[in-house]
Amino acid sequence: MKTLLAASVVAGLLAPAAIAEDIKLGIIYGFTGPIESLTLPMAAGAEMAMQEVTASGLLLEGASVTSVRGDSTCIDSAAATAAAERLVTADRVNAIVGADCSGVTGAILQNVAVANGIVMISPSATSPGLSMAEDNGLFFRTAPSDAREGQVMTDILKEEGIQSVALTYTNNDYGKGLADAFRTAFEAAGGEVTAFISHEDGKADYSAEVATLASAGGDILVVAGYLDQGGRGIIEASLDTGAWDRFVLPGGMIGDNILTIGEALNGSFGQVAGTDSPGTNIFADLAEAAGFDGTSPFTPESYDAAALILLAMQAAGSSQSGALKDHVFEVANAPGERIYPGELAKALQILKDGGEIDYVGASSVELIGPGESAGNYRQVIVRDGKFETVRFR
Repeated sequence: MKTLLAASVVAGLLAPAAIAEDIKLGIIYGFTGPIESLTLPMAAGAEMAMQEVTASGLLLEGASVTSVRGDSTCIDSAAATAAAERLVTADRVNAIVGADCSGVTGAILQNVAVANGIVMISPSATSPGLSMAEDNGLFFRTAPSDAREGQVMTDILKEEGIQSVALTYTNNDYGKGLADAFRTAFEAAGGEVTAFISHEDGKADYSAEVATLASAGGDILVVAGYLDQGGRGIIEASLDTGAWDRFVLPGGMIGDNILTIGEALNGSFGQVAGTDSPGTNIFADLAEAAGFDGTSPFTPESYDAAALILLAMQAAGSSQSGALKDHVFEVANAPGERIYPGELAKALQILKDGGEIDYVGASSVELIGPGESAGNYRQVIVRDGKFETVRFR
């Protein structure tokens, strides 16, 4: 008997210990392209959530989480699809944080995510068309739909006493979706859209588009574009020719890089996804300590996108997309204990113990309908070369 017991102990000592899982999350953002100035802090936000979860040692019995980046370009659907294919087939990511821009997000969703059963949570793809996408329950977003932004923008303009606008939009799913939503809301409120024209990104000269917009007239120019390419070019050409001196800036135009245009931008205004939730300030402090700007557009939403994926894994007891997709709403919404940035270890423990959480996060997460944010916006104006917050909506 003693011999058997000794043998058993030795066998137990020699048995390999359970190996903690290495979970991979893809981050597919436009690290090159028309919003590249926004994507580095966005990626840093998502990766901070991953690092926080790994450090806790509480996810699925001690799993670690690794980030694998891919470049969506924001505008090239073929390149974005190829990048996502590599993440899924070569890197074997468990889920994807992203994509960022609406057109490439839709392409990845249909051609890669649905085909391979991979969950995607986007922090910034806002096209209303994504609300109706056939996604097999795999797609979510922590940013609100542009259907909501169109109404918010209308409310701001009416409060400013603006009755007519000229409008130009980047010629893709994001630009067209936002432009259509805004025009519908603005005209329903009695406003007039004098011009409704698209522009292409990456051009060297936008004088022809500006001339068309100027000939139509209007109290102000709405630029539904991207701050690093076409939208910026429209504004610079407008200022150079004197055609317009004040602009409405939707979410794709909000970011510090647009402020390098200079004092001529003073008085322009707009809105971007944002909230005054307590979690926003907590996240900003954590981000500052980590060396990046947590107030940069869609950066709080990026932290939240990664956090939701990982918390859904814990609730599912599995890192597989097919299992976690059914738990995203469960961890995102009430009932349960409210969870803020920096509290992911607490959330993981609650879920491990069989409890419930209501993930509020950095952007006041509340998922509705087809898995998208209910919608909060920060209204801003440019004063003295800086964006100042006017109010939250």
